[in-house]
Amino acid sequence: MSEHPDIDMISFTGSTRAGVDVAKRAAPTVKRVSQELGGKSPNVILEGADLAKAVTGGVMHMFNNSGQSCNAPSRMIVPLSKMKEVAAIAKGVADKTKAGDPRADGTTIGPVVNRGQWDKIQALIQKGIDEGATLVAGGPGLPEGVNKGFYVRPTIFADVTNDMTIAREEIFGPVLTILGAKDEAEAVKIANDTPYGLAGYVSADTVETARRVGRQIRAGNVNLQGVPNERSAPFGGYKQSGNGREWGRYGLEEYLEAKAVAGYNAA
Repeated sequence: MSEHPDIDMISFTGSTRAGVDVAKRAAPTVKRVSQELGGKSPNVILEGADLAKAVTGGVMHMFNNSGQSCNAPSRMIVPLSKMKEVAAIAKGVADKTKAGDPRADGTTIGPVVNRGQWDKIQALIQKGIDEGATLVAGGPGLPEGVNKGFYVRPTIFADVTNDMTIAREEIFGPVLTILGAKDEAEAVKIANDTPYGLAGYVSADTVETARRVGRQIRAGNVNLQGVPNERSAPFGGYKQSGNGREWGRYGLEEYLEAKAVAGYNAA
């Protein structure tokens, strides 16, 4: 990057680790850097929300693209009293999620990107088991009926605490962690207890409640009541999830620089 001093800006999408390296390499020539990096996004499901709808949607979203989405709702935060009920619903979705050859009939999700990523995911799944989380579905190894390839079993962990490795690190695979909160305030505290801040999700009994909680989540994008992102709205993260924005007016402005010309209209 330092070999190209005529380049004023770098736009990067990738892991936080790679983003840090990009920023360091851009520093000697003072390039602007816009980054969309990792995430460990909270999916807060509050008391009174439609549990079946919110949990089912959250699990399906988590498994989308084999879990390889930077804004995946990978930490599902639910009322502590509903942990068993939530785990049962989540397990039902995982059991219907079939990993395998994308060209085969009935396949829901394909492989992860490469051997290195597969090994990392397997190690983190095992770490979750070793640290005492409850394995609800999936687990280590290849999915049933698959004997080769970088396929991961759709995996659900319940009874996760936010100090566990699987709750702290971005897994980037089809692995969901379910955490319990005793009340709304604790749910918000857990949601924000992360070095990341790309996305957040809130489901509640009313949109007013969802708005109240959504305002408290430190993330660049917050989705309420299952509503998807709007392409005209800015997309990007806080904290170690990056800087700058994509999409819409804010995304275009990332590529512009202001120029002041004094005396332009002078006689």
